[in-house]
Amino acid sequence: MLVCEDVGAGKDRHMKTWWLVMKKNMPWLALLLAVDLVFVFLLWLVAPEALSTIMTVIALFEIITFVAVCIALCMRFRKQSDAFRNFVNGPDEENEARLLEACSKSDAEFIHLISDTMCELQDEHGRSQTQLADYQEYVENWAHEIKTPISLLTLVVDNRRDEIPDEMARKLDNVSSKLQGYVDQILYYARLKSAVKDYLMESLDVSECVDRAVETCGPLLLEKNIRIRKKLESGVIFSDKRGIQFILGQIIGNSIKYAGTQPEISFDFWETDRYSVLEISDNGVGVKKCDMPYIFEKGFTGDSGTAREHATGMGLYLVSEMANDLGIKIAVDSKWQNGLTIRLEFPRIDGGEKD
Repeated sequence: MLVCEDVGAGKDRHMKTWWLVMKKNMPWLALLLAVDLVFVFLLWLVAPEALSTIMTVIALFEIITFVAVCIALCMRFRKQSDAFRNFVNGPDEENEARLLEACSKSDAEFIHLISDTMCELQDEHGRSQTQLADYQEYVENWAHEIKTPISLLTLVVDNRRDEIPDEMARKLDNVSSKLQGYVDQILYYARLKSAVKDYLMESLDVSECVDRAVETCGPLLLEKNIRIRKKLESGVIFSDKRGIQFILGQIIGNSIKYAGTQPEISFDFWETDRYSVLEISDNGVGVKKCDMPYIFEKGFTGDSGTAREHATGMGLYLVSEMANDLGIKIAVDSKWQNGLTIRLEFPRIDGGEKD
């Protein structure tokens, strides 16, 4: 199937090249044909008997000449196209010289202008990439630095819990968890935009991943009395541990933010022939049908009542971006005032074979 598609694509490219050459050189080809017709007409005027005798030879010669000219023009066009493509991909002196050789002298000034412009753009792109890398490094360093006082706050609360009123301790736990969540968003946003990825793909126990994510969000879950239901049994996925923890944390955080009355979050896991599926469902306010196409867009908060006032619109966007990086498919289902369901589909590394 792939071979057929490649052959078809190759034919399309050749036809497109042929048509572009014909269109570009139509005046010259028309002039060549006109000269041939004039030659035949003059021969007919001078020696009509000889024309009828050698008509087949003349026609064959004209056809061969016309085809040869067209082939030569196509080869020249392809040489120019290849030279220009190489020049665009790497506008250095060597590729510029090859492009000048392939094109006519009248195009030399234009090519030099393009070369100077592209070199300037390349330098500007390099400076932008350096600035972006510096900014990402700054953000990551800041995120790591801010984690220290957050961890210290958590440690102080844990060590002096007997001395702190329960209500105050819960509030401090909540503040610590929220701050940690915001810092994680900033940190992973910077990592997602980085050209260098440090993912470590490995086999992970689904139940352990879920337990750790739930434990991290524990204070916020406790604040809203959210019940956790798990139907995981034994299951293994192949992915990056930190990435999965972040994805699950953001999904749980979203369910907490939009929790309804008697809130509950459910985790289910099953396997198909091709995928290992982890489904996270809640019974919160859900998403309106008109908002469904946009829930993974950056900054989108939708119309979800008072919870919208505290939403940043980054959680599910980062979930989508991270899942895309890790090769995880996402499916979403929701009805307004009837909860949200998110399915994470992990490709099975065992090829779908079951014992």
